[in-house]
Amino acid sequence: MAERDLDRELDAFLAGHEADLVDFRRDLHAHPETGYHEYRTTRRIALQLEAAGLKPAILPKGTGLTVDIGDDLAGGAPVVALRADIDALPINDEKDVPYRSLNRGACHACGHDVHTAILLGTGLFLARTAATRPLPGKVRLIFQPAEEVPGGAVDVMAAGGIASVDRIFALHCDPRLDVGKIGTRVGPITAACDKLAVKVNGPGGHTARPHLTADLVFALGKIITELPAALSRRVDPRSSLSLVWGKVSAGSAANAIPDDGLVEGTVRCLDDAAWHEAPDLVKALVESVAAAYGVMAEISYQRNVPPTVNEAISTAMFEAAAERVLGPDAITEAPQSLGGEDFAWYLDSIPGALARLGTRAPGSAADFDIHQAVFDVDERAIGYGVRLMAATALTALRDGGAVAPDALPGATSSRRVAEALLA
Repeated sequence: MAERDLDRELDAFLAGHEADLVDFRRDLHAHPETGYHEYRTTRRIALQLEAAGLKPAILPKGTGLTVDIGDDLAGGAPVVALRADIDALPINDEKDVPYRSLNRGACHACGHDVHTAILLGTGLFLARTAATRPLPGKVRLIFQPAEEVPGGAVDVMAAGGIASVDRIFALHCDPRLDVGKIGTRVGPITAACDKLAVKVNGPGGHTARPHLTADLVFALGKIITELPAALSRRVDPRSSLSLVWGKVSAGSAANAIPDDGLVEGTVRCLDDAAWHEAPDLVKALVESVAAAYGVMAEISYQRNVPPTVNEAISTAMFEAAAERVLGPDAITEAPQSLGGEDFAWYLDSIPGALARLGTRAPGSAADFDIHQAVFDVDERAIGYGVRLMAATALTALRDGGAVAPDALPGATSSRRVAEALLA
C-alpha cells in the first residue's frame, strides 16, 4: 500500500471509528477484570470482531482470544502478530471521571484498556483493508489475559498462539511521553522479574546464650545484607541485576532467638544470560552464608518473566512505520525499565519489539504513573496507536525479509534499517 494511500485510508477509518474506540476503552475502564477473570472483556472484544466478519478463537481457560486476518497465500507468506494485554490491576480506582471503575478492587491503572482498544481498532482497519484487496500475508491479533499475574503469555504460547508467527509487536502506555510520541529501543527495554523467598531454620534459644544455639535473626540479617552485595561482585554490572528485599519476619519476643525466619524480595535483571544463571548463583550464596552461622536455608526461586529484549530489525520496523504515519519527530529513545513485562516470553521464542506509546497531554500539569489509582490517559493516544500498529503490521508483512541481520551496523542500531525500509 502506497504511503499516501495508507494515510488517507487511516484518516477515513478513524474519522468514522475513533469515537467508538474511545467509548469502547471507557466501557472496559468502567468494568475492569483482573487476570484470568476477563470474561466480560473477552466477550466484548469477540462481539466486535465477529461483527466485522472475523472468527476469534477463545483461549482454553475462557479468557483472552486470538484472531487471524488475511490469508497464507498458498503457504510461505509472512505472519505477523500484534498483542494487547486485557487484564486490570487489583487496586481501587480513585479518579473522578464518568468512566471510573464500577468494580471495587479492580482498575485499569496500567493502560491495558487502551492497548485493547488500539488492537481492536487495528484489527477492524486491517479487516476492512483485507476485504478490498489481499494483505501480503497474515496478521494475528492476540488479546492476552493475565499479564499482571503473570502467566497469560505462556498460556497463549501453549495454545499455539505464536505458531507460524514470524514477528510480534506490542505497545505499552507511557504517561511520561507526550501523546503522539513513540519510544523505541533496541535490546533490553524491560527487566526480568523473579521472586525470591529464603526461609531459615535453627534450634532457637535464649538471647542470653547465643553461643549455645544458632543466632537465627543475626544470620537472617547477614543474608539480607550480604546476598545483594555478593551478587554485585559475582555478576557483570552491565547486566543490571538487582536484588531488593520487600518483606522480612522473624521472632515474637525480645529475649528469645526464634527457630525460623523468612525474607522475600525480587530479583531483576536486564541481561538474558545473567537471568538464566541467577537461580543457581543465588542458591549457592545463600547456602554459604547460612552455613557460616549454623542455620539451614530453604530457598524458593520463582521465575516470573525474562527480560524483554527488542530485536533490532523489528524495532526498525516500528520506527519506519512511525515515521510514515506519525512523522519523524514522533520517535524518541525509550529508557530501560527494571519493571517486568510478560511480552518477554514471546521475544524469548521469536523476533519482535515492544514500544512505548505516549499518553500524556502535552503541557499537562498532571504527573501520572502506571499502577497509580489515579492513572489516566489522553485518549487521542488510541488513534495514534491504531495508526502505528496498522502501519507496523503492513511494514512487517511487506518488508519482513527485505533487510538481513548483517545489514545492521551494530547490535544497538535500528535507524539504518528503518531508513532502508522507508526507501
